[in-house]
Amino acid sequence: MATWKTCLYVRGINQLTSFTRRQTLILYDCSQNQPSQIFLSKLLSTKAGHQTSTHGTLDKTENNVSTSTHNRCLKHNMPFNAMHHHTLSSNMKCLHGHPLLSTNINQSTRLGKTNFSLSTRSILESSPPSIQPYLRLIRFDKPIGTFLLYWPCTWSIGLAAQAGHLPSISTLAWFGIGAFLMRGAGCIINDMWDKDFDKKVARTKTRPLASGELTPFQALVFLGSQLSLALAVLLQFNTYSVILGAASMGLVICYPLAKRYTYWPQVLLGLTFNYGALLGWSAVQGSVDLASVLPLYVGCLAWTLVYDTIYAHQDKYDDMLIGVKSTALKLGDNTKPWLVGFSTVTIAGLSLSGFLCDQTWPFYLGVSAMTAHLAHQIMTVDLNNPDSCASKFRSNNQLGLMVFIGIVLGTLLKSDKTTEEKKRDLEMNS
Repeated sequence: MATWKTCLYVRGINQLTSFTRRQTLILYDCSQNQPSQIFLSKLLSTKAGHQTSTHGTLDKTENNVSTSTHNRCLKHNMPFNAMHHHTLSSNMKCLHGHPLLSTNINQSTRLGKTNFSLSTRSILESSPPSIQPYLRLIRFDKPIGTFLLYWPCTWSIGLAAQAGHLPSISTLAWFGIGAFLMRGAGCIINDMWDKDFDKKVARTKTRPLASGELTPFQALVFLGSQLSLALAVLLQFNTYSVILGAASMGLVICYPLAKRYTYWPQVLLGLTFNYGALLGWSAVQGSVDLASVLPLYVGCLAWTLVYDTIYAHQDKYDDMLIGVKSTALKLGDNTKPWLVGFSTVTIAGLSLSGFLCDQTWPFYLGVSAMTAHLAHQIMTVDLNNPDSCASKFRSNNQLGLMVFIGIVLGTLLKSDKTTEEKKRDLEMNS
């Protein structure tokens, strides 16, 4: 029994209506009449060989679609203005032959005025049609991946900052740009490797390479531009960091292949995605202090195992059918105890790194908040509900921010040793 959601922009009010499909196939006949709006012309409900048709009003939809299809009663006499859907069911499709994209409606007409959203989704939809496939290729409308790549960088930069001082704003900014570019490059490489798999998975079948909107050559050229810009960012740092950053490309290229051979591709993803924990420290200090940074790197890797295992549960049924491996399939019903173990390693790694960096109480308060957040994720996530998995996955962005704030405040409260204290320590050690 698959669950899907339809977002109805009704009279300027964004209403979310949930349905559960029980042996019922819902097909939409849609047409692109205006930018950012998909208008519904009719709805067909096919159940046990019986077909009925409605023509664009919710009252008729209620009357003609079996009540077993609905979780929630709909309001009467309210016209369909626009819709989007999110589903894992490959049976959901547009009658015109193109798949319905999971798209938020970002503008509406209210009292004769048009309201616009500045979200990444809105920017994508308002951009020229010729570049929209490229923006979707790098997941421009799904910035959560960029944030999850960025937070370990900020943690490392914050821990490496001088005691009593804020981390360098310029360093944080360069790493933010680099995270955006490298996340995009990683998505392109992933889609180039996986386009044949993506065609068989409902959540990924609309990606530009899988759907044929872009050719592999076009993606390769775009990848070259992304990597060139990322190299330009990397060259802003010291030579040690440039060499260290360039060494990560092997992981970026190999990660998409891991799911073909091992049930633990998330480990390789963790090594790749958290490379910024090493790079951030070297960008500030000129080299990597493994004693302080390695626990952070391992803790971040374990954090990736938490959120990406939850994420992988969205696709586990499709993955089983097409032969793609993941920790979700490996751990199965034992996933939650493993998530507790991964979370324990995460907390231990960050705590040890903070201790070795002489962090103060705000840091440990941030780690405590992280512990509570991870516990809440594990206790409340429904691993058989794709929406629940997606929501918990995205919530890790707030977790990353909490830890970063704790690190910054903890570093500000650290006492910077005076020259005399340093001399005294040197004399004692000698």
